[in-house]
Amino acid sequence: MPAPRQIAPATGRLGVLTPGLGAVASTFIAGVIAARTKGEDPIGSLAQMGRVRLGDRAEGRNPLIREFVPLASLDDLVFGGWDPISANVLEAARTAGVLEEKDLAPISAELEGIVGMEAVFDQRWVSRLEGTRVKQAASKWDLAEAVMADIERFRTENDCERLVMVWCASTEAYREPTDVHQSVEAFEAGLRDSDPEISPSQIYAYAAIQSGVPFANGAPNLSVDLPCMLELAERNRVPIGGKDFKTGQTLMKTILAPGLKSRMLGLRGWYSTNILGNRDGEVLDDPENFKSKEVSKLGVLDTILQPGEYPELYGNIDHVVRINYYPPRGDNKEGWDNIDIYGWMGYPMQIKVNFLCRDSILAAPLVLDLALFFDLAARAGEHGVQEWLSFYFKSPQPTSEQVGPEHDIFIQQIKLKNTLREWMGEEPVTHSEA
Repeated sequence: MPAPRQIAPATGRLGVLTPGLGAVASTFIAGVIAARTKGEDPIGSLAQMGRVRLGDRAEGRNPLIREFVPLASLDDLVFGGWDPISANVLEAARTAGVLEEKDLAPISAELEGIVGMEAVFDQRWVSRLEGTRVKQAASKWDLAEAVMADIERFRTENDCERLVMVWCASTEAYREPTDVHQSVEAFEAGLRDSDPEISPSQIYAYAAIQSGVPFANGAPNLSVDLPCMLELAERNRVPIGGKDFKTGQTLMKTILAPGLKSRMLGLRGWYSTNILGNRDGEVLDDPENFKSKEVSKLGVLDTILQPGEYPELYGNIDHVVRINYYPPRGDNKEGWDNIDIYGWMGYPMQIKVNFLCRDSILAAPLVLDLALFFDLAARAGEHGVQEWLSFYFKSPQPTSEQVGPEHDIFIQQIKLKNTLREWMGEEPVTHSEA
């Protein structure tokens, strides 16, 4: 048996900070408050409702994950964040329209009391939104210092023992890394010079890591998957990871594609289109912002199906992704997939999937799990990229030792649970024993 990891206890309050208090963050916060005040099950949270198999099956040792590892209690979570539009979480939740008033009314006072801090916001990165609650500063260096001051003030005023940050704001315009991102020294010089290639999400990531706060990126932005952030996270020994919450259509792809591969069925094409009408849909209606999302979504199939290993089955796939902004749909996204497969003697078949999902309902439990697990990682002495949490991301950030990220959701779950087993001094298990 491996020796258990020395993990600091989850004493005191854990502050969960979210850049962005919109649909995802407000739904997450409301759900946690409902769970701890009304006893509602946190459905969709692996950390709260999942189990982990230990030892001999005959022993029936299958504890809940939250009983197996020392996670922070829901009662100890404190919420805060920044938003360029909404003044508090109640206003944000009502504007988003995800949750009904009957669910918001009983907890409205607590939601209204969570006041958003003025945000670092630049319309050049999110052209379809107009921020009205925006920090003003002489340089991006000053903006980073202002965010760090917010972090420390929140820590003190809320008597937090520890903090985590989960990016829940909008998708930024697509960019490739530049010279300013190649080292901490170059990035800090770029902050002082207000380099136009430094985005708001990168300023938040820098401020978090400099403050010793784990950072999880829930959008397809370049945020912590940059040489400068990797260097800084190693230097400050802070856990980081991302990117882009795995919900909706991509979740279905990472479930279906491994099944097709397991039966050695061929794939000729996968056409995906989405309609949604929330703030995310409005932002993604801009081609530059959509490209960030498209790149995140398109990488899934190649990694799972390994066309280099199976060229006769997966070497020539037409993979198309579309997102359409349709305001009447609101947060209730509709994802259509047409999958052209073939089988014995090359005969064609089709699979049609119409997933009428609720984006923020699927994303909210991921925010909870990432907050709890990144806090656990920090208390376990982990730092740098937390590859074992790839389970939660569309485009998982690989460690430097990896050729590329793992996308098969079943393998990802095994890696997650085996990491927890090893930290607690238990033997890892195989895929079939998960």
